[in-house]
Amino acid sequence: METSGIPSDWILAPLDQVLYLTGPTASGKTQVALRVAERIDAEIISVDSMAVYRGMDIGTAKPTREEQTAIQHHLIDVRDPNEDYSVAEYLTNAHRIVSEIKERGRRVLFVGGTPLYLKSLICGFFQGPQADWEFRKAVELEVTEVGTERLHERVAQVDPLSAKKIMPNDVRRMTRALEVARITGKPLSHWQTQFEKFVVPPQSRAFVLGWNRAVLHHRVENRVHQMLEFGLIDEVQGLLEKFGTLGRTASQAVGYKEPLQYLAGEIDYKSMKELITIHTRQFVRRQEIWFRSMPTIERIEMTDSNSLASAVDTICSAV
Repeated sequence: METSGIPSDWILAPLDQVLYLTGPTASGKTQVALRVAERIDAEIISVDSMAVYRGMDIGTAKPTREEQTAIQHHLIDVRDPNEDYSVAEYLTNAHRIVSEIKERGRRVLFVGGTPLYLKSLICGFFQGPQADWEFRKAVELEVTEVGTERLHERVAQVDPLSAKKIMPNDVRRMTRALEVARITGKPLSHWQTQFEKFVVPPQSRAFVLGWNRAVLHHRVENRVHQMLEFGLIDEVQGLLEKFGTLGRTASQAVGYKEPLQYLAGEIDYKSMKELITIHTRQFVRRQEIWFRSMPTIERIEMTDSNSLASAVDTICSAV
């Protein structure tokens, strides 16, 4: 047992001796990361919960095939979009890949803007006990009999803090909350608070690209326009034709939810474009709130075209 009272195989420790580069959507992370990785001989590990899905390229602004060939990238295109991919799976894979990169004598550069992934990499993550499959089958049966609303009420009784964070239709996360409480005797939210304090590990550096809000909003508008010009609608249509439907996570992603509504005849093209822009701005705002809650991340102010080279120099000098 750890001094915290958590069995060692229940946690994933913070990742140290790596570089982290983050920032809101449309902040220029990819361009900066490619130049940094080339200069310091690093491989890039994506910190993007949507880039893990195959075929979701335009709406996630993935690095191009040429860019991924020039610099080795990891944790991109590891799941089909009709499948789920949990943060625990991501972190387990990330830890393994970091070890492999270091064995090759190269540096590790994490790049992306998914705050939960980033915070879990830096602070550590409670993955908890192994699944109790009999219990899960019992919960699944219960859901078919009484519905998800009743299940959410049950979670609220056992773990009110987790219940506030879990959507009432998210059966997987509700089941896990109940499962952890049943096995450990304490709610999941209790265990997760062990990793709330945000401190970048001592042998790592973390950077966030920051922009003036008005400028960033303009960059978001340009991003949305480019995605549609590059064929976002055709991409989503192709995914539907190939997979029939998208999974719960992929179908709710900004930039995919709205085209799905458009293709279903629920909204027109103009409304779709406006909604993508609005939802992206809202997501950017949430990202920036997350980044402000991480005070040990070093902010790099981006102001003009010269900021790209300046940001690269700042990060490389920290190595």
